Amino acid sequence: MIVRFERNGKQKHGWFVQEENKIRVIEGDIYKRETAKPIMTGLEIEADQVELLTPCTPSKVVCIGVNYKDHALEMGIELPREPLMFLKPSTSVIGPGQEIVYPSLTDNLHYEAELAVVIKKEARHVKAVDADEYILGFTCANDVTARDLQYGDGQWTRAKSFDTFCPLGPVIAPKVDYQNLRITTTVNGEVRQDSNTNQMVFGIPQLVEAISAVMTLLPGDVILTGTPPGVGALQPGDEVAITIEGIGTLTNRVAAR
Repeated sequence: MIVRFERNGKQKHGWFVQEENKIRVIEGDIYKRETAKPIMTGLEIEADQVELLTPCTPSKVVCIGVNYKDHALEMGIELPREPLMFLKPSTSVIGPGQEIVYPSLTDNLHYEAELAVVIKKEARHVKAVDADEYILGFTCANDVTARDLQYGDGQWTRAKSFDTFCPLGPVIAPKVDYQNLRITTTVNGEVRQDSNTNQMVFGIPQLVEAISAVMTLLPGDVILTGTPPGVGALQPGDEVAITIEGIGTLTNRVAAR
C-alpha cells in the first residue's frame, strides 16, 4: 500500500508492508508525470519512525451526495437520477492523526465515512468502461460537515469546506474490490456507521465518467463516493475512526474551538 510520510524534514512516498510494519522508500513521481519512473530504493524504515501525511495532495476533492441506497432510505428521500456533485477545497485536507477543528460558526458538526478514489492520470471525458485505467487506488475519507449550515441555507460548499474538514488516509490501496467493501465508523469506540459499498447508487466507473465530463481530474485528485447511513454529531475531544475493508483505519480527534 502506498503511503506519504515525513522524516527528517523530508516528504516522500513509500510502500507500506503491514505485516512487517515497515515502509519501503520510493523515489520519483508515483503518478509518472515526469520522465523518471518511480523506483524502490531498497531503503526500509520502521513505520513508527515517521509521521504519516495525507497519502496524496489533491488540487480538488470532488464529492458525491446521497449515493448510498440505505442512507437515502434512512433520510426518507428519493434516489438521485444522476450524481449530485459538490467540491471541497484542497485546504480542507488533513492526514491521519491530525485534528479536526470544531469551527465557531457551527453548533452541529457531523462525521461522514466515505470511500475515496485517488486519480492516477489526467482524466477528461473518460468512459465508465475505461475508468479503472485512471485510478491509482483507494483510501479512507471523512466528509466532515457543519450540518446546521448545510441545511440552514443550503450552502453545501460553506458547510463542508472549513479547514480540516477532509481527513484522508492512512494509505492508498491500489487494488481492492471497490464494489464490495465493508465501511464502518466508530466514535470513541462506539459503532455509528456500518454498511457496504455495494449499496452505492452510482458505481465508481459511473462517477469517473460523470465527473470527468464536467471537469478535468488531475493526478492526485480525490473523489469522495458518498456516505452510508448513521451520520451523526461530533463533540470536542471525540475520536472518530473510519475503517474500510482492505484499506485500513483513518483516525482523527476533534479539537475544541
